[in-house]
Amino acid sequence: METSSQDQQALASQTATGIAPATTSSAVEATAPGQLKVIKRNGSVVPYTDEKIIVAITKAFLAVEGAAAAASGRIHETVHALNAQVSEVFKRRMPSGGTVHIEDIQDQVELALMRSGEQKIARSYVIYRELRAQERGATAPDVAPSQANQSDYDGPAIRVTYADGTDGPLDMARLHTVVSEACDGLKDVEVDAILSEALRNLYDGVSIADVNTALVITARTLVEKEPNYSYATARLLMDGLRSEALSFLKVATAATQHEMEGLYPAALKAYIHTGIELELIAPDMATYDLEKMGQAIHANRDLQFTYLGLQTLYDRYFIHSDETRFELPQCFFMRVAMGLAAQEDNREERAIEFYNLLSSFDYMSSTPTLFNAGTLRPQLSSCYLTTVPDDLEGIYGAIQDNAMLSKWAGGLGNDWTP
Repeated sequence: METSSQDQQALASQTATGIAPATTSSAVEATAPGQLKVIKRNGSVVPYTDEKIIVAITKAFLAVEGAAAAASGRIHETVHALNAQVSEVFKRRMPSGGTVHIEDIQDQVELALMRSGEQKIARSYVIYRELRAQERGATAPDVAPSQANQSDYDGPAIRVTYADGTDGPLDMARLHTVVSEACDGLKDVEVDAILSEALRNLYDGVSIADVNTALVITARTLVEKEPNYSYATARLLMDGLRSEALSFLKVATAATQHEMEGLYPAALKAYIHTGIELELIAPDMATYDLEKMGQAIHANRDLQFTYLGLQTLYDRYFIHSDETRFELPQCFFMRVAMGLAAQEDNREERAIEFYNLLSSFDYMSSTPTLFNAGTLRPQLSSCYLTTVPDDLEGIYGAIQDNAMLSKWAGGLGNDWTP
C-alpha cells in the first residue's frame, strides 16, 4: 500500500521525535537572549530546534528508501548523528547565540549527508531544494520600482529597533555606504559578498546594534578566503564603535568614515571633558589647546587596523564607563600622546609628534603607557625589579607591593637571593 505525502510527513515527525510537538511560545523563545534563532524566508524569526532538522533529514531518507524505512533503527541513528553534526556547526560558530538563515541550515544538512557517504540522499535533497526554489520563484510577486535601493535588496521589508526603543525602516542607503567605505581600496574584497549575506541574517525588529554585528560577522567569515577582509571587518567594527562613542559623547548618533574628518575635533574635545567629569582622565589634559590637537587628528588612520588589532583595543584598552566605550582610536592615540608630552616644553607640538608616531604605527608604546598615559594614574613603566628581604615582614611586604604593582599593569621581577 502506498503512503500519501501527508502520511509520510507524519511518519517522519513521529519517528524523529517520538513525542507530540511542544506548545511553548515561539515568539518568546525566538527573542530569548543567548539562543540560536532561525530566519525564515519570509523574514520571520523562530527558535532553532533540533526536532525540525531531524524531521527534514528523516523525510529525505524516506523519499529515497520509502515509507517502510520509517521504522529502521539504522536510519533513526544516522539521522540523529547527522543532526548532531549540523547543530554543532552553529553552536561552535555562535556560542553566545545568534541568528542563522534557513538556507545556511540546509547547506549544512547537504554537507553532513555528503560527508557521511549518503550520496543518494544528498542528491535527492539537493534536487528537492532546487525544485522548491523554482516554485517560490514562480509565485514570488514582482518588486515595485519604488522598493529598489542601492544594494538591489529584494527581500522582505526590515524594520530595526533603535537603542531608545523606537523603530523604523532599515536605512539601506546608509548600509550600502558603510560597507562600500569598508571595502574601498581593498583588492579582492566585494561589497555584495558582505551585504547580501548580512541581509540574509537580519529579521524584522532586529536591533540596530545587531545590524552592525551581522556585517562584522559576515566579513570576518571571509577572512580565510581573502586576508584583506580583515581590514574590511575592522572598518565595519569601527562603524559600531563610532555610534557607541559619539552618541555617549553627544556629538552625533552615528557617522560614516568620511564624516569623521569633520567630527573628530569635536569628538576629542567632548571626550576629554567627559573623561575628566567621570574621573577617568587627568584634569590637566583640558589645559591643552584642544582645538589645535583636534585639527591634528588624521581620521583616515582608522583604516589601518586589521580586525584583531581593533577588537583587542576595544576589548582591553579603550576607556569606558559602565561598559560603554567612548574612546575612539584616534582619541586614544592622542590621549596617550598628550600624557607623554605633559611635562615637555612646547607640549602641543611634542604631543602631535608623539601622536603621529603612534597613530601611523611607526612606534607603539608599552601596554602600561597605553593604559595609563593621560589618566589619573599616569604609571608608564613596564617592569619592576625588586629585592625581597629575608624575613617574614619583608616577604609579606613584598607580596603586597607586588600586588599593587600588578594592579597598575607593571611586570615584576623579584630577587629572592638570601
